[in-house]
Amino acid sequence: MIRMELQDFQKTDTNRILELESGRFTGGVPLLKFPLLEQTGIVEHGFTTRAGGVSKGIFSTLNLSYTRGDEKAAVDENFRRTAVSLHAQVSDFVLSDQTHTVHIRKVTGRDRGKGICRDRDYHDIDGLITDEPGIVLSAFFADCVPLFFVDPVRRAAGISHSGWRGTAARMGLATIKAMEEAYGSKPEDLVCAIGPSICQSCYEVDADVARRFMEEFPDGGTALCAPSLSVRGKYQLNLWKANEIVLKEAGVLEKHLAVTNICTCCNKDLLFSHRASHGKRGNMGAFVKLK
Repeated sequence: MIRMELQDFQKTDTNRILELESGRFTGGVPLLKFPLLEQTGIVEHGFTTRAGGVSKGIFSTLNLSYTRGDEKAAVDENFRRTAVSLHAQVSDFVLSDQTHTVHIRKVTGRDRGKGICRDRDYHDIDGLITDEPGIVLSAFFADCVPLFFVDPVRRAAGISHSGWRGTAARMGLATIKAMEEAYGSKPEDLVCAIGPSICQSCYEVDADVARRFMEEFPDGGTALCAPSLSVRGKYQLNLWKANEIVLKEAGVLEKHLAVTNICTCCNKDLLFSHRASHGKRGNMGAFVKLK
């Protein structure tokens, strides 16, 4: 086990430390993990880096996207290695179909392998939830925000993809409501995490996007959306803060919420970043599986 404190990337936050764990079996890959989620004792989870795979060039080395031009055989092997570190089989994965919606799918054993071993029979799904052990809920990222949800009381879990559109539409709230409806989850019981993604300093947006966030989150202030110091008419948007607001307003307790300060764009050698690479990149994966 290698403990990776955040000063290796950015300003230290000792209450919000991710761990980098090499695969515990030969052939595994490094995973970034939240101790807060690990402490629930009911899930395996992780966020991949660029390390440990077999892809080449702009996809090097652990690309988990079949749609960006990488060789299928390389992506297959990357998933196989990721499965090892999650103590799963590739056939246990269920993949999202991300189109920046707030649509959530309730996943059951009948969905195992969809998007990787079998064709998906669903579309426009940015969030997945389940209460069945052994299913690896899977979503993919290269600057957008991964959201993790664990309910240790009802023994349920979820993963969601939240870009600026999903965040403005409150994807975190949509996921919590879906878990409430499907499993009886209570927001105050949920243990949640906001994963590695682009930071405010790196995320410059146009005025229309900034305006939408200022209207949706009127109390956010400059911690959420600040005028750019370098480009007139642009703004620096804090997706971490926005998602934190969404989850807390939905009823998640502060003691049950971990927020990263690892930026994908600042750490482009370790993590894929759409903005840093001008779109020439692979995808990382965020995964959660009930034990």
